[in-house]
Amino acid sequence: MNEERNILFDQYLQNELSDADKIKFEKQLFEDSELASAFEIFKELNFHLENKFGNATELNDFKKNLKSISAAHFKPKKAKVVALKPWQYAIAASVAILIGVFFFQNINPKFEDYNQPESAYFTERGEVNDNLKLAQDAFNTKKYKAAIPHFEVVLKEKKSPEIQYFYAVSLLEDSQFQKAETNLSELKSSNSVYKNKAIWYLALSKLKQKEYKSCKEILLTIPDDYENYDQVQQLLSELD
Repeated sequence: MNEERNILFDQYLQNELSDADKIKFEKQLFEDSELASAFEIFKELNFHLENKFGNATELNDFKKNLKSISAAHFKPKKAKVVALKPWQYAIAASVAILIGVFFFQNINPKFEDYNQPESAYFTERGEVNDNLKLAQDAFNTKKYKAAIPHFEVVLKEKKSPEIQYFYAVSLLEDSQFQKAETNLSELKSSNSVYKNKAIWYLALSKLKQKEYKSCKEILLTIPDDYENYDQVQQLLSELD
């Protein structure tokens, strides 16, 4: 039943159903919440498949390769009203495989789950500087790309651990990994109050790049007196 249902889903998405069958199917979706949920999952997986392969040729080649899988899972059935395309059996077989791939790809921790940058408040302490104010405002409104050039002007005039830290976080947010890690490594080697925060963001940089082993290795160097050590432990547990 599941393979037949998946084939029906695919026929609907490919606009291959007759008008009457299309109306009947949409009525079933409206009345059957379980069917509707299964259809949504199928659409997500189909979208994932289409995005995994860059063009129609690659997608068709993949479907052809799955024919051997479908042969192992499904046997031809008697008297079908609609003649099925060979790859439609394959797409039904691939759904189970894609479910595994889909969930496997999402079991690793995400950068967004742990990235919680604190707000910057430079000018409140009387450091009146146009670029510093612009950098602060851009950073606090999550316009990190806009903040970067203002931080760079300030750092040329006055290099402080605090400004360098927020500059490095902005670089990381903008996925400028090499420059971000260079600045964070400098802070890591310093004795400033931003030392452990810099190590944490070095770990998050690796997490954002999906370099999980390196992320874990860096996390293990953070001392347990770090103010957010509970997050360190939680991330470590998810990486195990």
